[in-house]
Amino acid sequence: MATTVVESKEWYMAAYAPEGVPTSDHLKLRSVTLSLAGDSIPDGHAIVQTLFISVDPYQRTRMTGMQDGLYFSQFNLDEVITAFSIGRVIRSKGNNYKEGDIVLNPFSPIADYCVVPSESLIRKIDPTSGVPLPDYLSSLGVPGFAAWVGIEVLGEPKAGSNVFVSAAAGAVGMYAGQLAKLKGCRVVGSTGSDEKVKLIKDDFGYDDAFNYKKETDLDAALSKYFPDGIDIYFDNVGGEMLEAVLNHVNKHARIPICGMISQYKKKWTDRDGVRNLLNMVGKEIRMEGFLVGSYLDRFGDFAKEMESYIKEGKISSKYTIYHGIESYLQSLGSLFTSTNIGKVVIEFKS
Repeated sequence: MATTVVESKEWYMAAYAPEGVPTSDHLKLRSVTLSLAGDSIPDGHAIVQTLFISVDPYQRTRMTGMQDGLYFSQFNLDEVITAFSIGRVIRSKGNNYKEGDIVLNPFSPIADYCVVPSESLIRKIDPTSGVPLPDYLSSLGVPGFAAWVGIEVLGEPKAGSNVFVSAAAGAVGMYAGQLAKLKGCRVVGSTGSDEKVKLIKDDFGYDDAFNYKKETDLDAALSKYFPDGIDIYFDNVGGEMLEAVLNHVNKHARIPICGMISQYKKKWTDRDGVRNLLNMVGKEIRMEGFLVGSYLDRFGDFAKEMESYIKEGKISSKYTIYHGIESYLQSLGSLFTSTNIGKVVIEFKS
């Protein structure tokens, strides 16, 4: 390799953002000089060039500066923020990976290049398999796995069950609905635009869907779409929608809680409370939050099932792809609007 030194751009946490969407006051881009020479790499490490970065709502919860029980620890100030990524090994001082390998990195710095312990890389990816690389950050990655855990493991779907999925056109919701349909359920989704309503019905096979922004009364909407009640609610949003759902669940309903994106931009003292939790007692509901890291022993089962569905054409994916590391701030903000569809990823310049 002729080039032994590169300028690598990276995003770092300049200041915490307790409320709202982080801006350039909170997240900043800088360049650092990185040596690609073999003797500059510690033993057991690799230099990886980033090809794709996953942009996910949980990243927002690590930027508040407050420890309020959500997900992971806060990003440290003046340090590079991290995300799931797909990259190419440029140099390696380890036995597991060689130059040119395409790898999946769960804690990748959001940077053009990074030096990481080889043991932190999850797996090699075969770029000739016919599976698009972004799928490893989507249907075969955390979003697909989260949907599978919530529906398959916690939801316990049965043919004919009435399933409701919020944020149904999002990275996780699009798979949750499709997996429930494959189990023979009747599936209805909510989303934030008419375009997405059409998408989840036409492309993801939802039986019905509604634009929650057009519904002035969520209780009335759920009565309309679920005259026989809700058996499984896959919750991605929390807040008012969760409260409304609790008025329409059937006895022994299951509510897997994957996220609460409607609450991420608020201090915990300003978040919407749910006033009808007593319904959980009378209806004997099981509501359970989950993190996919607690179910890694099931990842093999998930991957086998999902890969089979993909090869059979039974699972559809949609992406919103941004280009270049500079687009991270914009792409993160898009998660909290109705502009993006499906999984949000950034394709880096290779």
